[in-house]
Order: sequence, then structure tokens, then C-alpha cells
Amino acid sequence: MSQLSTLPPSRVALPLLDSEVLRTFVTIAESGSFTRAAQQLCRTPSAVSMQIKRLEETLGQTLFVREARHVRLTTEGEVLLGYSRRLLKLNAEAVTQFLAPTIEGRVGLGLTDDVVGRILPTVLAQFARSHPAVQVDVEVGRSKDLLVRLDEGELDLALVMAGGPGQAGRGEIVHSEPLVWAGREDGVAVQRSPLPVTLAQQGCAWRRITLDALDQAGIAYRIAYSCDHCAGQEAAMLADLAVTAFPKSLVRSPLKRLHNESLPPLGDYQVALVKRPGVGSASEVLAERVAEAFREG
Repeated sequence: MSQLSTLPPSRVALPLLDSEVLRTFVTIAESGSFTRAAQQLCRTPSAVSMQIKRLEETLGQTLFVREARHVRLTTEGEVLLGYSRRLLKLNAEAVTQFLAPTIEGRVGLGLTDDVVGRILPTVLAQFARSHPAVQVDVEVGRSKDLLVRLDEGELDLALVMAGGPGQAGRGEIVHSEPLVWAGREDGVAVQRSPLPVTLAQQGCAWRRITLDALDQAGIAYRIAYSCDHCAGQEAAMLADLAVTAFPKSLVRSPLKRLHNESLPPLGDYQVALVKRPGVGSASEVLAERVAEAFREG
């Protein structure tokens, strides 16, 4: 019997996961193909396959289901994907802290109300740890107002709703999800006629999408509550005063997605990241962190 096998479980050294292997694993999971991953990583397909084989042997789990032209994660692979992304991000933070050139300066970041919860607790906290010499000033407002401030040089980056009224396509689309009808779980507002809706003020992409859909479906409605903040619209729905169009991910109990057959489909809602021309390195790094956070969901 080997010396290792006689050690109590608490003293057996667990294997360490190699960050390069985890990077390969994540790239395959995101591209859905060993071949595409090999191209992105500038490696041969056989080298990529060998890395995954060794990783599976180390963990004693099958991580991918191999199909004809595609691979997909097993249940165990889905679990590892979350850990891998966090480990790689932590590794990048550690390396940046000690090896990357010090980045200093100020970044003016504009956010719409619907993305504040997605960005502030995670991305900005991590960015503050990895780049403590950068001051990030955050302003929350309406998309059209943020774009004006960006064009005037008062903001460096802005996360705005894409496709607002009179808004030309700008920036990089970093997030897309369905808009759905939402209301109180036990509410009756959806049964009223005319349909009471809660909306933001003029200039909001959700407002245009909602009203266009109702007009095209020939549904009578009245604007029962107007507020530019998601919290205000949620309050109107919680009070069962109105229903509205909401991004699917923001519908949380005691609100629910409404499946009333009389309500028209709404399409997708998109978030664009817009950069002011000529922004500095601090803004570029933060922009990449923001885009990465949306890609990872």
C-alpha cells in the first residue's frame, strides 16, 4: 500500500487545476466546438483534446457530450464552468495587481436604471480592487440624457437601451433578452379595459415597444402610472394598478410573467455599451470588464 493511501483524508493533497487548462475548457464551452476553440487558442485540436482528457481524468467526471458537429456540457461540466470562470477572473485580478502597469485616472460611467443591479455589486467592486488608483464616478439616468452627457465629454462610458426613439445605432450590443408582460401574481389589472400600463417617460425604448405593440394589436390602454425608475414601475405592479413590459430577468415574485393570450408579443430588449472617442486606458479596461460581465451572464 502506498504512503499516500494510508494518510487520513484531511491530509491527502488535492490536485491543483491549471489555469491554462481551465481557459481551454471555458473556450470550448463557449464556442461549442473543440476545433473552434483550438483556432481561438492557437493550438492544435489534438492538444486541446488531450488537455480536456487529462482534466476529466483528474476530476473523475465526463465534462462534455461529444456530438457530430457540436459539443455540449454535461451537468458536471456546467458546475465546473462556473468555478472556472471565477478562478480565471481571480487569477487575472491577482496578476493585474502585481504585474500590470498601474492605471490611474477618472472614468465617468453612465448607467440606466435597469442595469444598475447587474453592474454595481460585481463589476465595479472587482474593478475597484484590481485598479484602486482609478476613480469611477457613476451617474444613473435615461439613455438619451446619458448619450448627451457622453457627447459633451462629461461621461466616458454609457450603458444605454439600444434602439431608443430617434437614436441611431451606437456602441456595442452587450446584452439582449426578451421583453415580457409582467404584473402581480394574483392581480387583476391585466383583465381591465382599457388596459392600465405603467411606463417610463417619452424617449424610453421600452415605452415605444410597448405602445407600438398595443397599437398594432388594437388593444385599448391607458397610462396609469409614469416613472423612469424600475422600482417605481414595480411598485405600480405590486399595487395591481398596472401591467408593463419588463426584461424577463427582472421579473421576480410576487410579480410574474403574464401569459394572457390577448397581450401582443414584444420582441427583445438590448443594452449597448457606448464609449466616448479617445477615452483613456482606464476607461478601456473598465469597458472590457463590463462587456465580459454581460457575456458571462
